[in-house]
Amino acid sequence: MKIVLDTNVLVSALLSPFGPSARILGLVMAGAIDCCVDARILVEYDDVLHRPRLSIDAAKADDVLDELRRSGVPVASVPLPRPLPDLDDEQFVEVGLAEGARCLVTGNGAHFPDDRCLGLPVLSPAELVEVVRRLSGAKSPAGSRPPD
Repeated sequence: MKIVLDTNVLVSALLSPFGPSARILGLVMAGAIDCCVDARILVEYDDVLHRPRLSIDAAKADDVLDELRRSGVPVASVPLPRPLPDLDDEQFVEVGLAEGARCLVTGNGAHFPDDRCLGLPVLSPAELVEVVRRLSGAKSPAGSRPPD
């Protein structure tokens, strides 16, 4: 399953290690879910995860970033025909559409209006955890691979 992760999901995962965002990050780190990225997304991840005000452990952030650089699905995208309310969010939709990702996962769904996402489903972390649970037929351990 290919997904796109909004930066706020990574922040939440690293700050709250037992929530749905952390569960998704665990699946990505284990290779059970593929995370679609491009250079812009990786730069944003790096910038945000290293902001001092967030107090994210730098070594943990670096481990996540290294894994996403290594195993992330690199994507070349094209600009959206209509802008999103926050232009900084456009890269996530562009990458998801270009790669045919199953969804974009974000804690800020309001930033991604349906009419601007061109059919790319936008799910909260909890919604994606439920999708993974349904696809696996039960509560899946973090290392199990859901079907594509």
